[in-house]
Amino acid sequence: MSEDAAHELQVAIVTCLKADADVTALIAGRVYDRVPQGVSLPYVSFGPTQELPEDADGLDLSDLFIQLSVWSDDPGFAEGRRIAKAVVAALSGDTLSLNDNALVYLELDSRRDLRDPDGLTTHIALTFRAGIENH
Repeated sequence: MSEDAAHELQVAIVTCLKADADVTALIAGRVYDRVPQGVSLPYVSFGPTQELPEDADGLDLSDLFIQLSVWSDDPGFAEGRRIAKAVVAALSGDTLSLNDNALVYLELDSRRDLRDPDGLTTHIALTFRAGIENH
């Protein structure tokens, strides 16, 4: 039985972001599925994931939407936007591969720049869309 595509993609994203020099310079490898208590900002965390199955000519395909959240307590949006730009650049191109499933494409679907209710924390929500051929 092959690996769950969402999990496999998440592992590939973490590996890619931690290996990218520009992202590492900004967040020092702080990429989390579950954010540890007391961790310092800035960091990137995983948000919701949605999978939309698709059957095309007998192929087991799916569109996978995965949110990455950039968190910063630097005044204003500048730091969060720099990190978001570096994350998008790191995940662009053919930098990711999956072991059990096939990644057809990964693209930025949307970006939302938010101020957290505390009035201090910046939250940049990046939603990526991945085309997956499930094996």
